[in-house]
Formats: sequence, structure tokens, C-alpha cells
Amino acid sequence: MQDSILQNIDQVQIHLNSSNIWIVNLTLAVVMFGVALDVKVSDFTNLLKSPKPVIIGIISQFFLIPLVTFIMIVIINPLPSIALGMFMVAACPGGSVSNFMTKIAGGNAALSVSLTSFASFAALIMTPLNFAVWGNFYEPTAEILQKVSLNPIEVGKLVLFILAIPLVIGMLINYYYPKTAHKTAKVLKPISILIFLAFIGVAFYNNLDIFTKHIHHVFFLVILQNVLLLATGFYIAKIAGLSYQNQKTLSIESGIQNSGLGLLLVFSFFEGLGGMAILVAFWAIWDIFSGLTIAFYWSKKIPKTIRS
Repeated sequence: MQDSILQNIDQVQIHLNSSNIWIVNLTLAVVMFGVALDVKVSDFTNLLKSPKPVIIGIISQFFLIPLVTFIMIVIINPLPSIALGMFMVAACPGGSVSNFMTKIAGGNAALSVSLTSFASFAALIMTPLNFAVWGNFYEPTAEILQKVSLNPIEVGKLVLFILAIPLVIGMLINYYYPKTAHKTAKVLKPISILIFLAFIGVAFYNNLDIFTKHIHHVFFLVILQNVLLLATGFYIAKIAGLSYQNQKTLSIESGIQNSGLGLLLVFSFFEGLGGMAILVAFWAIWDIFSGLTIAFYWSKKIPKTIRS
């Protein structure tokens, strides 16, 4: 029974051609560039003076998130291609929109930007590594990976183009022309995020029939994984004794993944494998909704430091 369902969902073709994929590429690069215009070298050096939040954030992003996802998959045993989509999301770095959400939530904006920046560089190695390692740990997904030629160097090139290069260029502009960078960032960041959200909305509308027919396979899995990742970031920060402000920040950084990058990797290396593509595509929509929801919820709460 499961084999017939798997065959059915993996034959689904999401309508996203090569020109659409390049639009996503460029949009994600512009979003990252907009974030980088606010990044200073001092953001990193200041955090190095108090590195604990950064270290906890890195542990959460690159080690706990894949581990929690692996445990969830082993317990629930979803369809293999859907499980592979979950591993893909877990392997991606934090999303650039997390900085915007962190500001709304009253979190530590400097920590958020620094973690996003570091994760974007680290993703050159950690995204293909985590995806390959955890995907091969689970036998049903390991069988799919044996049939796919996933070149870590090619993955690294894609991540370099979308995340690392825009980040370096934005930081250089901020270093040499800080006033220009600040003015540009104020306009570019909201516009680029709106363009990205609009593209996701149009893509969802163009594939509405596919999502309506198959969304039940991934709906609760995406929500559960997202909740678990948000909780992982929050409680690892709490256990480590970080401030409430940093707990909120690490929660958002852990729960808001760069699923746009994940979707590009699905189409670039897995030919839009149905179950995988549907899960990652729904993630791209859901984590924006959940991130904004929790950010606005936290924005209404009085900080504990004020209460005490």
C-alpha cells in the first residue's frame, strides 16, 4: 500500500521551470545581500567577547536540528521521499527572514544577524554534509540517495552563489560606504522579502491543484517538525542559561530554515522528486506564517527583565 502511495506522490511534477528556479536563485541572493548591508565586522568581534550564545546557536543549527529531525523520522516513519525532504530542511541554514522576525519578537537582532551570517558561510560545508550523513543513517532515504548523484561541490557552488557571495559583497559595501549601505538596506530588505513572498505565493497558486491533492501527506509533518525546531532552539538556550531575549532569538533561528534554498536543491539535484518537493515547498510557506505568528506573540509580551 505504501509503495503505491509513494509511487503516486513521487510522480507529481510541480510546475517550476528553469527560469522560475533562477528567479528564486536571484531573489534569495538579493535577500541575503540586503541582510549583509547591515552586517559589520564588529558584529562578529563583539559577539566573540561573549561567545556563549553564538556557540549554543551553532550547536542548535548544525547538530541538534538534524538530530531532532532524525529521531522524529524514525518514530513516525513517513514515506521515504518525504523523510528526505525533512532531512533537506534540517540541513539548510537559518532563513534570512529570521532577522526580521527576531526584531519583531524583541530578540537579539545582532545575534540573529551574526548567526545567519555564520550559518550562510558554514552551509558551504555543513548543508551537503548534514544532508548526506543523516540521509544515509536512515535506510529508506539511503536507498534514494544511492540512485542520485549528489555532488557536494555542486551543492557548495549553489550555496556560494546564493548566500556567501552576496554576504561578502554586502559586508564590503557596509565597511567602505556605511551610509549608502544603511540607506540601501532600509529599502532593499523589505522589498526583496516581499518579492520572495510574492513568488512563493504565485508558485503556490500555480500548483494549487497539486497541493490540494497531496498536502495531507506533509501538512502535520511540517507543522510538527517546525514546532520541534522552534522548541529546540528555545529550550537549549534556556538550559544553557541564556537570557530570555536570546532564547527567543535562538528559537527563531532554529525554527526558520532557508527552505527556499532547500527547494532549489530539490529541483537541481532530485529533479523535483514529488514527496520531497511538496514537503519543502510547504515548509517555505508554513515557516513564514509560524515565524511571524510567534514573533508578534512575543512582541506583545512584557520582557521578564522588566517584570522582575
